[in-house]
Amino acid sequence: MMPNSHRKRQRVPHHNPSTTRLPSSSSYSSAIIHSFSDKTISESSQKLHRTSSATSPVTSSFNDPYSADVLLRLFTDRSAFDSEPPSDSTRQSDIQIYLHSDVIRRAKYFGALLSECWQHQRKIDANSDNGAEGSRSNDHDHDHNKNLVHLNLPVVDDDPNSITVRITVLQLLYTSDFATIIDSASTAIEILPVALELLFEDCVKACLKFLEAVPWSEEEEKRVLSLIPFLREEESKDLLARVSPGKDDSCEDMLHGLILAAIHNHPNTAFVKAFVAKLLRDFSSRESARRVLERAFETSLKVVKESLEEYTSPDFRGDHNETEAIQRLNLHTAMTNGRHLLWLVERMIELRVADSAVREWSEQASLTADLQRAFRDDAWRNIVPGFPAVVLRCTCKLANAVAAGTILAARQVRMKLVKDWLPVLLVCKDNVSPMLPSHKTLYLELEETFLRIISTLPMSDAQLLLQQCLSFSTRNVEDCPHLITAFNTWFRRATQPPQLENLD
Repeated sequence: MMPNSHRKRQRVPHHNPSTTRLPSSSSYSSAIIHSFSDKTISESSQKLHRTSSATSPVTSSFNDPYSADVLLRLFTDRSAFDSEPPSDSTRQSDIQIYLHSDVIRRAKYFGALLSECWQHQRKIDANSDNGAEGSRSNDHDHDHNKNLVHLNLPVVDDDPNSITVRITVLQLLYTSDFATIIDSASTAIEILPVALELLFEDCVKACLKFLEAVPWSEEEEKRVLSLIPFLREEESKDLLARVSPGKDDSCEDMLHGLILAAIHNHPNTAFVKAFVAKLLRDFSSRESARRVLERAFETSLKVVKESLEEYTSPDFRGDHNETEAIQRLNLHTAMTNGRHLLWLVERMIELRVADSAVREWSEQASLTADLQRAFRDDAWRNIVPGFPAVVLRCTCKLANAVAAGTILAARQVRMKLVKDWLPVLLVCKDNVSPMLPSHKTLYLELEETFLRIISTLPMSDAQLLLQQCLSFSTRNVEDCPHLITAFNTWFRRATQPPQLENLD
């Protein structure tokens, strides 16, 4: 529900209220209660009356015709272009409420109206009394009605709840215990526009305090945001802080923090990784996901490289036990971050953003040299026996994506990927024993993938790389059909007539 016209509360509006006389009636209260019996005046006013005496200095009662000095006409203002006659519900929305000037001045809107019209109203009443001394009635209700200040409050909104909400806000003028009524986000959102319209500052503060402290539904959040333009900067900052990022790259910072938490800090790593993987899949910006994953990939790769470099070139200045402890730590660090790399590679391939990772992986001549030196040593076997498989799985994932066309890598990248990582595969086959069935499957898959990539290279490059693949063969030639196919393909191409001559 939106107000007729919102305003930043920088100054009180100055316009003359309607002071038209309203016909007197002896049953205002009963008429209003009859029209709004559903928790508007009858129930909520009783609730306020129970609390106002203890929490507010106000002693006047809402809608009390005996002590009131203001009569407010609250009505639905139909559009001038609406030719349809008013319905029964519209007529019922035209109601009169007895109010007290000292109370409703809490709303600066009424304060301004009363300050402008109070003296004018008194003059009119005095002149009327002087001209009608001989015909003065003894009817107490009639005399009291003549001394009231008459105000009109039109409600342009067609929402049938508009009148109800305005009555609620008028009732809140009679209490300081706003929590009695403002007990949900939806209620605060309905009341706030009317409080803004009437410049009822205490009510505005109460609504904002409640909204700042409670959760919102998605629809409630939209309604809160629609009210932000009508609030002062200091009033809206706490609400905006909930929905406004502190900086442009906050989403990427959040994703990066989640990735680091998933791979480093949680004991239930598998479940957390699965959840973060889903967030990455569902994230709206693939480019943001790419940047976040590349950033984490580069960090983990750097740690693996530094750990292997320290392991293969240790500093022997300390005693033997200290050196051994440092070497074990280096291998464990490399192993841990190798696992992180494998998970990151899988996510990048899944999101088809692994181009940079393939390029980076193909430029690791120093890392592959350190790996070969490490795997020729026996020290790693009892410390990180699964490390070779982790490294080769990263290579296999990336190489498979290249061979399948999921990643369109440049020829130089494809060639270097095989050239630098093929020796690591050969060293693992020769030195990692006994070979587990899972390792044998991994080696075979990587062999086939390397051979498929070699088939995409110029024949001169393919010739050099195929010669290094002879160790793929086994005692039984039938066990290595992938190698036979690769050599047959190369020789078939080599024996074909030059294609440039055929073009002529």
